[in-house]
Amino acid sequence: MLDIQSHVSLKSYNTFGIDAKARYWVEIDTEEQLRTLFQVSEFLAAPKLILGGGSNLLFTRDFEGLVVKMSIQGIKVVREDASHAFVKAGAGVNWHQFVLFCVQNGYAGIENLSLIPGTTGAAPMQNIGAYGVEIEQVFDHLEAVDILTGETRIFNHAECRFGYRESIFKHEARGKYIISSVTFRLNKQPVFHIEYGAIRETLATMGISEDNLSIKAISEAVIRIRRSKLPNPAEIGNAGSFFKNPEISKDDFARLKTEYPTLPGYPTGDLTMKVPAGWLIEQCGWKGKHIGPAGVHSKQALVLVNHGGATGAEILNVAHQVQQSVEDRFRIRLNPEVNIV
Repeated sequence: MLDIQSHVSLKSYNTFGIDAKARYWVEIDTEEQLRTLFQVSEFLAAPKLILGGGSNLLFTRDFEGLVVKMSIQGIKVVREDASHAFVKAGAGVNWHQFVLFCVQNGYAGIENLSLIPGTTGAAPMQNIGAYGVEIEQVFDHLEAVDILTGETRIFNHAECRFGYRESIFKHEARGKYIISSVTFRLNKQPVFHIEYGAIRETLATMGISEDNLSIKAISEAVIRIRRSKLPNPAEIGNAGSFFKNPEISKDDFARLKTEYPTLPGYPTGDLTMKVPAGWLIEQCGWKGKHIGPAGVHSKQALVLVNHGGATGAEILNVAHQVQQSVEDRFRIRLNPEVNIV
């Protein structure tokens, strides 16, 4: 049975802590509830916002439509072979809890994605990634319900059209489907990724060498790093990384490198380089800066924060100023990773 409510505050459902309201609100615990929802004709034409953990959203106004909070739970191994375990999770499963389940059971591939906020259902939409690993590397398929027909469709890897923080669900399929479950193909024999960020150094401080390396150790190292750099949304409102790391041509990178010798960059193809957005923002003097109750985090310039009582418009204003500063100085345009509503 559906419990559709009206004029619901969204403050506790977004990690920025923005006090926006939803015209209509419903929480979905089963796929059957999802089908029932689509039989309510007045909601088919209404604007819809599918909400997972609210960790990738910035509300700049009230939402004059239907907010669907996906809370479908459940984790199970659906099949195995000699090399892989195929693990299915409901869309509402907390992503970090899913990572811990896999680590505890020896299923490798997502340990580098520990402590990323949000839900499992939202993970493929954004093709979440960190420390050299992205969802697409372990993704098998997902199930999604067609909003117009109520029928379930399976999307395989190719059909999701993954890119850097991109998928078909941010483009052609946007607003047409609601993801109900995701199945991952995880490795029984781990392939360790410790060359990104401070993982290797953190493992060393933990007394872990390459001889006794494990997915559990990598997960714990990533958790330590993220906790040391990123603010807890329960204490300071934020949505993690606000901007994508931009890709520029190797020619542009070489030009900038002559002006800024310490500019970091990583090859993403024969002709392109990825540049850390946080470095660019910090060079422009934004790290730790406040503009009223909004600002930039003091430990990680890639994170915009709500120090208390900021509106979404105030945070967006900071974002626009950061973008302009980086573009003026480096001739690079930063694009938001966060979904602005």
